[in-house]
Amino acid sequence: MTRYNTILKRNPANPIIGPADFPYGPADQVFNPGQCMFEGKTLLLISVKMANEKYCRAHVATSTDGVNFEIEEKPLFEVDHDKEFGKLDNHPIDFRITQMGDTYYIMRPGNSEWGCIAFLYKTKDFKTVEPVEIIALPNNRVPCLFPEKINGEYVRLDRPYSVGAPYEKSFANIWISYSPDLIHWGRHRPLLKRDEFPWAGLKIGPTTPIKTEKGWLEIIHGVQNSFWSVRYSLGAVLLDLEDPSKIIGKMNRYLLTPETEYEHMGVVPDVVFTTGAIADLDKRRLRVYYGGADTCIGLAEGDLDEIIDGCLKGI
Repeated sequence: MTRYNTILKRNPANPIIGPADFPYGPADQVFNPGQCMFEGKTLLLISVKMANEKYCRAHVATSTDGVNFEIEEKPLFEVDHDKEFGKLDNHPIDFRITQMGDTYYIMRPGNSEWGCIAFLYKTKDFKTVEPVEIIALPNNRVPCLFPEKINGEYVRLDRPYSVGAPYEKSFANIWISYSPDLIHWGRHRPLLKRDEFPWAGLKIGPTTPIKTEKGWLEIIHGVQNSFWSVRYSLGAVLLDLEDPSKIIGKMNRYLLTPETEYEHMGVVPDVVFTTGAIADLDKRRLRVYYGGADTCIGLAEGDLDEIIDGCLKGI
C-alpha cells in the first residue's frame, strides 16, 4: 500500500543484497552501505554481521549496472583491537564516503564503553585504508563531510545526541561545523531541528552532501513514533552553496518510508535508512542505496530536479 506517490521509486530487483546473497559465510544482517562512484563503477561499502561472529565487518562491492554487485572476499574494515584506535574501534557500520580529488574520505562511528565516537579514514584504492583521527567526541553518530572546501574551510554536518535520555530530551538534531585540517573542528552551529518535519519528531540525521547547481542537496533520515515501534524515513533539504549554514529549501513530506515487507520485517522493523546518495548530474537522476529493517539493502531512484524543486517549493 502506498501512502502517496513518493519521488523515490524502488528498484524492481529489491532487495538487491540480503543475508542469503552474501557469498562468504552465513550472514544474519546486511546493513545500509556507504556509496560512491569509483573508477566508473558503483561502489558500496557493505557492513555485514555474520552468524558466527561478535562484531560486524565491511566489504567492498562494485557494480557496472548499479544493481548486480560483486563483493570482495577480504574485508576492508574488521574489528582489530590491536590497530590504531584499539578497543574504541567496534562495530564498523554507517559509512559516509566523500570524494575529494583522488582521495576518498570515510567517516564512521565507533561504539565502545566510552560512548559512540566518530572516526575519519582515507583511501585511494579501496584496498587499504589509512586512519586519520577521531574527529568527534561521544556521543556522535558520524559526521558527514562536504566534498570540497567552502570559503577555504572544510565543512561537515553531524548529529550529536544524548544517550539514554528519552527521545524528547536526546537533542538529536543536525549541526554544522568547520575545520582548517579535517582534524580540529569548531564554530559549531545548530542547523536543522528534528521536529521541523511531521515524519521526524524523534530524531534526524545527515548524509554526505551533494553539490547541485541550485544548492547542496542533503538527504536526511528522520524517526517518528508508530503504533508499535518507531519508523525511519528519508527526506531532503537544500543548503546554500556559498554558506551551507543557510537552509534555502526543504521537503515537508518524505522521499521514502517503509512500505514493503523487507522494510517492515527484519531485525529492526520499519526502517529505511541511508548514509548517502549518488547523483548523475548528466542524466538528472538520484540513486539511494538504503538499508531495509537493518537486514538487507534496497535501491530507490528519483528525478534529481524534482527533488530539488520539491525542496525549494516545500512540498
